Amino acid sequence: MSQTRITDSFGSDPILHIPVPEYKVTAMQWGPIDETIVTGHENGRLCQWDIRMSKKLNEVDGHQGSINDMQMSKDSMMFVTASSDHTAKLFDTESLMHLKTYQTERPVNSAAISPILDHVVLGGGQEASVVTTTSTRVGKFDSRFYHLVFEEEFARVKGHFGPINSLAFHPDGRGYATGGEDGYVRIQSFDASYFEFNFDF
Repeated sequence: MSQTRITDSFGSDPILHIPVPEYKVTAMQWGPIDETIVTGHENGRLCQWDIRMSKKLNEVDGHQGSINDMQMSKDSMMFVTASSDHTAKLFDTESLMHLKTYQTERPVNSAAISPILDHVVLGGGQEASVVTTTSTRVGKFDSRFYHLVFEEEFARVKGHFGPINSLAFHPDGRGYATGGEDGYVRIQSFDASYFEFNFDF
């Protein structure tokens, strides 16, 4: 049995233990105003926990593979998940209702929501051991941008020579950073055309 521990940042002892009797927790985030936490599991399930009562409030089947990352929207109303099942998905924070799916042809290790635009960026790629003898193009190590609502990909950014393991938008939405299996952290700033781009309805 695994467990989730919450520790006071000023001390070393856990102040709360939440037993997780089933599948291993692979991602976790705080809910709105820190009253709940949401855990993502190796079997693709999402669970919502009341931290005051230490009990499960909700549970849904989110993915067909392990959930590798979860990140909140700026207003905490939605969150995006990244999964080994080659998708990222958007969920409602309160109900865990599935809202949108962003489909790729590779494992997705990380995903983030723009704080200022209706954009989602995904990062991932084939496992490093699988692509050691292939080109970086085959590994598909680009950052990929999707429209939050329409679920359509509209841009890719190259740079890494291995899978992208984590990414995050800058709080002002004018750039983002990626961390890769190749050992590099890349910080990208958007040019004016990114902000001028409009999706055709």
